[in-house]
Amino acid sequence: MPIHKVAIVAVPGVAPFELGAAWEGFGVDRSDEDIPGYDCLLVSPTRSVRTSGDGWTISTPHRLDRAADADLVIVPAYAGAAGLAAEQWTAIHDLLRDTVARGAEVMSVCSGAFLLGAAGLLDGRRCTTHWQHTDELAAHYPAAQVDPDVLFVSDGPVHTSAGTAAGLDLCLHLIRREHGEEIARKVARRMVMPPHRDGGQSQFIDVPIRTRDADTLAPLLAELLDELADEHTIDDLSRRSAMSPRTFARRFRQETGTTPHLWLTQQRVLLARRMLEAGDDSIDVVADRCGFQTAAMLRHHFTRIVGTSPSAYRRTFCAARPGRIETFQTS
Repeated sequence: MPIHKVAIVAVPGVAPFELGAAWEGFGVDRSDEDIPGYDCLLVSPTRSVRTSGDGWTISTPHRLDRAADADLVIVPAYAGAAGLAAEQWTAIHDLLRDTVARGAEVMSVCSGAFLLGAAGLLDGRRCTTHWQHTDELAAHYPAAQVDPDVLFVSDGPVHTSAGTAAGLDLCLHLIRREHGEEIARKVARRMVMPPHRDGGQSQFIDVPIRTRDADTLAPLLAELLDELADEHTIDDLSRRSAMSPRTFARRFRQETGTTPHLWLTQQRVLLARRMLEAGDDSIDVVADRCGFQTAAMLRHHFTRIVGTSPSAYRRTFCAARPGRIETFQTS
């Protein structure tokens, strides 16, 4: 079903930035550049809603019935479930279910996925949300196939995205599907953002130093963080811990949740990310200082864990050096 009419559902606690991202995707008139437009409107069970953080009140003159024939219904992020009566939440769930049942589509931005889950639309489907909420989403809706890494997922008529920027990526994905690459590129140019990031690209999640408390091995792990450039073997590490290799490997998994090799690789990638963000060392130097020995080995592990290459990561996240003016082309 082609998308002509888009309804964005605002509930109390709606996140204004994510609401704005949805409106930016489908509610802005770009006809001056011959970009097809959408009949986009904001709907709510109430005449006004308070935004998240008790920031300000948004007037919402359209009720849920105006979304009954929408081709796409979008649920932005929201905080909490207060502010609506039970029957009003039920009406939203019914709207979302009816939308899919009649062959139209639904989309969420960030924590808006929880509303899709409450409507039963994530059961048996791949989906995502912001990485901070993926465990909670999976716990609330165990029948959903929650992917914590990707930017967005389109599973049939149900589309879910991660954080705010990923919501814009998903909007562009749907625009590209409807109108082709050239129109999507024009829209991206107007929004001053990259025209295409694959949904499968990883969310940039900060890897924790340890996934669990490490009582016995804590001193060793602290030392290893200062020795990531060095080569380490199980035999060497077990001797430093006064354990047999087998006991050490078992204890390491108990206290960190992973193997010594995978733990070291994750910490080396995390160090590489910090070096790429903060400096302009060559990829060869970064690889050597992080213990990967070669740039090829760094690229292999970095791309596998982060989902993008070291060079692309640097272009995205490297802070401008003091005194330098950074400019970026929009085409």
